[in-house]
Amino acid sequence: MRLVLASASPRRRELLRGLDLSFSVSPADIDETPMSEEAPAHYVERLARQKAQALAAAGTTVIAADTVVVFDGGILGKPKDRAHAVEVLSRLANRTHEVATGVAVIATSPAGERHEISGMETTKVTFGETTPRRLDSFLDSGEYTDKAGSYALLGASSIFADHVEGSVSNVVGLPLPLLDRLCSQIGVDLLSFRLRSTGRARL
Repeated sequence: MRLVLASASPRRRELLRGLDLSFSVSPADIDETPMSEEAPAHYVERLARQKAQALAAAGTTVIAADTVVVFDGGILGKPKDRAHAVEVLSRLANRTHEVATGVAVIATSPAGERHEISGMETTKVTFGETTPRRLDSFLDSGEYTDKAGSYALLGASSIFADHVEGSVSNVVGLPLPLLDRLCSQIGVDLLSFRLRSTGRARL
């Protein structure tokens, strides 16, 4: 069995590498347009499932995820430009928002037997006060450009996050405890994909 990450996110890659897993990366190309009045929790789990389904193949275990920042009930996507990032980060200052990640796993045996599961994790993040000078210094790094909510918990913008309630890896983009539970529920031992493992991933 091969492990495949259906994401181009360098942060998700680093999380899996932190577990010393052997995997390949193959981003899924799907339509990410939200449905009319679709709740953020439903949206991220739906996209994760569709990403995994797009790459499911015999002899693979595919991991897919989608993460959004939820503020005042709405989704804050990736910033359009620097001015938009300033607007978003200013709104988050001195407030609590949620980070929601949908995760999907599809394991398909060499014979074609398929097992599919998905779930969703939510973490609360509270930002402290920000100042124009501090925002400018952060934005000069360009780190905000491909981040939901214009920030990354493990990047320079981590100075804004005063308090995190829940899974830290969820805010980074892939809630590892949830991923491990989902894999277990369909008979896949996630750690069997470790580079130094002598065992084999099983279905």
